[in-house]
Amino acid sequence: MGDEAKIFSLSEVSEHNQAHDCWIVINGKVYNVTKFLEDHPGGDDVLLSSTGKDATDDFEDVGHSESAREMMEQYYVGEIDPTTIPKKVKYTPPKQPHYNQDKTSEFIIKILQFLVPLAILGLAVGIRIYTKSG
Repeated sequence: MGDEAKIFSLSEVSEHNQAHDCWIVINGKVYNVTKFLEDHPGGDDVLLSSTGKDATDDFEDVGHSESAREMMEQYYVGEIDPTTIPKKVKYTPPKQPHYNQDKTSEFIIKILQFLVPLAILGLAVGIRIYTKSG
């Protein structure tokens, strides 16, 4: 690496997205991995799919070895301008209605929905038996 690192914008790096010219961004650094495409253990598709964006999360999720990290130095071409990388949007789940954990009122309603018709049926049968015997 030289004393003055060249600064690239994400759009400049994004132009290098082919098998014959492939650049990726990892941890704020730009790497020209064109010569490494054929040797990459995960295949060239993995690297090609990481072009045009900050590939740091993809790189870290795989859990690369220390030797892989050291090998990256030979492909270093400069730094990325951090203002050109889109900010990550934090996911906020949609608002849900309040969840009634004990469901006591719902439980009572269900019991009543069962017992009231049963009581009416029992009353009708009782009246029928009483009026027939008398």
